Amino acid sequence: MPPAYYSSLGNDDQAFWALAVLSAVEYGFPNPPSGSPQWLDLAEAVFNTMVPRWDMKSCGGGLRWQIFASNAGYDYKNTISNGGFFQIAARLARFTGNSTYLDWAEKIYDWSAGIGLIDHNNYNVYDGTDDKINCTGVDHTLWTYNTGMFLYGASTLYNYTNGSSLWANRTTGLLTAASNNFFSPYPNSSDILFEPTCEPGSKCNYDQPSFKAYLARWLAKTALVAPFTAPAISTLL
Repeated sequence: MPPAYYSSLGNDDQAFWALAVLSAVEYGFPNPPSGSPQWLDLAEAVFNTMVPRWDMKSCGGGLRWQIFASNAGYDYKNTISNGGFFQIAARLARFTGNSTYLDWAEKIYDWSAGIGLIDHNNYNVYDGTDDKINCTGVDHTLWTYNTGMFLYGASTLYNYTNGSSLWANRTTGLLTAASNNFFSPYPNSSDILFEPTCEPGSKCNYDQPSFKAYLARWLAKTALVAPFTAPAISTLL
């Protein structure tokens, strides 16, 4: 891609591109022509570029929102970037059986929960934190896609670990948080998916209406890889 375009990308943008490639891998979509990188190669390459960007200089780890220091938001360690990294690692672990990916998935989840991006009691998934304060405070804004990103990653690891109680509990917690936070916006409605931070007041920007689509997609995928969730998810979808 053109250098000017690449320089504007954040870790979250790169993660979404890699997740699309992983879907091509998992569904057996025809690979590019021989001599070009294959889908799995591309997904692993994205993972391999993210590993060195895991920033131990502040907050005990975490990915920054932006890749380049010149971009606004470079100091923000946001949930969607780290959640994307987590889901990539989880799906690569399941597809390849390589324990390195599992180790990274566990590391990313534990960091996210430890720093407060995922709360331990209710599994609410918050927006991000700032390395300028060494991540001592968290932006508690709730977005659908943050919860969805971690939910599908956790359910993938439930599947990969043959139903471990750890990932079963995390999957259940994240699904409950999604149901509690993002459905039934009004007393006279039920099971209506909405974006609570911006939708009720019609304040969503161009990107934010798409977030619900990611949650819906990952709810459906969660029901497939963790079938115990299917009854609840079928009601929501």
